[in-house]
Amino acid sequence: MAGVNKVILIGRLGKDPEIRNFENGGMIASFTMATSEVYKDRTTGEKKEITDWHNVVARIPQQADVIQKYVKKGDMLYVEGKLRTRSWEKDGQTRYTTEVIVDNFTMLTPKGTGGATGGGYGSTPAPQSAPINMDAGSDDLPF
Repeated sequence: MAGVNKVILIGRLGKDPEIRNFENGGMIASFTMATSEVYKDRTTGEKKEITDWHNVVARIPQQADVIQKYVKKGDMLYVEGKLRTRSWEKDGQTRYTTEVIVDNFTMLTPKGTGGATGGGYGSTPAPQSAPINMDAGSDDLPF
């Protein structure tokens, strides 16, 4: 039986993407992405925020090209992908990192507004779906 390795993130870039070009014509874009969760502390009642940082890598050259041209620090992205952990040796020690490998992404920062430093060119907002009333006994079901 196979498992499922699926990640969906909506967050902002922490810095401009880093682009690496290879002699064979390949291209990779990598960046850090912040996701935040806001909650109310049960003991104090004050609002708190937890921010997690994710390492994201786009290995498909066409995706990396779009990211290079249009995505900047502060821009909001919707990213779908999978987790990959890789290792390497440094100073005799094995080091590990876990990355989100991009399968699909959508730029959520409207064109011309940019994030913290501008950008967002060619962006399209994520499609919005209309709410569906699913009350029992409703004759207005969408199917």
